[in-house]
Amino acid sequence: MSSVRPWRDIARRQSRQIMVGKVPIGGDAPIAVQTMTNTLTSDAKATIDQIRRCEEAGADIVRVSCPDVESTAAFREIARAAQVPLVADIHFHYKRALEAADAGAACLRINPGNIGGSDRVAEVVRAAKANGCSIRIGVNAGSLEKDLLEKYGEPCPEALVESALDHIKLLQDHDFHEYKVAVKASDVFLAVSAYMGLAEAVDCPLHLGITEAGGLIGGTVKSAIGIGNLLWAGIGDTIRVSLSAPPEEEVRVGFEILKSLGLRTRGVRVVSCPSCARQGFDVIKTVEALESRLSHIKTPLSLSVLGCVVNGPGEARETDIGLTGGGNGKHMVYLSGVTDHTIQDADMIEHIVQLVEAKAAEIEAGTSVARAA
Repeated sequence: MSSVRPWRDIARRQSRQIMVGKVPIGGDAPIAVQTMTNTLTSDAKATIDQIRRCEEAGADIVRVSCPDVESTAAFREIARAAQVPLVADIHFHYKRALEAADAGAACLRINPGNIGGSDRVAEVVRAAKANGCSIRIGVNAGSLEKDLLEKYGEPCPEALVESALDHIKLLQDHDFHEYKVAVKASDVFLAVSAYMGLAEAVDCPLHLGITEAGGLIGGTVKSAIGIGNLLWAGIGDTIRVSLSAPPEEEVRVGFEILKSLGLRTRGVRVVSCPSCARQGFDVIKTVEALESRLSHIKTPLSLSVLGCVVNGPGEARETDIGLTGGGNGKHMVYLSGVTDHTIQDADMIEHIVQLVEAKAAEIEAGTSVARAA
């Protein structure tokens, strides 16, 4: 089969590039996955521990709330300990932005129109420039400005876009251009329409999210539909999956969305069947065990786990490692799409884990050689 598959191509919107710390955002940079801590920022140890778990899950950027002086006081220690850039989430008080910028924030999440007059915006811009901070403008359907709600009657795509453009102008008036923008809503239709409108109106990077999406299952579905639609249309430079779940789960779901569209590759991509009466082993329990055992793998590779020989061989041909259920507890293992050997029930999970780990090491060794050459 030809490796050229034009029906899979996604033409990304061309945005200008900014930096969030060491992470490039926009342009031809990979789409970054972001999450947000939910610990008290004033508790530096708890916040650092949570950031570490997010880093291990693959987070490119982590946002940290800075609602008070105690939080920005702890931010310096947190920023020093973090291995990824931190975004300081500023609510309304401009002084928290100044403190966070001085304390090591790589980006300030702030709406310029919500912090006071032009003089306060100027102070934040000066602090951002002096510390090499970018700014994320975060428009949210749940907190639109009163005048826009009066003008439009309710949150709508046009109101979100107008709010974003108003905030952008405040930064541009102070000759600041290192910003990205989000226009989030909990309603998928509203969010997608607003992002599409904004994408046509500006050239800055866009941060995607369906805000207050819900719990792990419901929120994942809503986010996959909303964020996935935008990414498929080529829109989006960073994403955050907003879940009522641990932040590291947001990171994992974010990567799964990107992996499903071929936009990022990280870790093991599992292809598995829903199981049926034909299954030669318990597919559901096997996949759960393998996903848990293989969560430490960062190298991109694919694994198919199919319960019988109906679709198993076809899926195995497309994956690095494949497992197909057979009779009498004896199952077929495929390597690089080719039938290789059989394995018994009792040894199956441990054997597949060893194969995946060995394949990951082989890929990493080959990558290292290529880089050296």
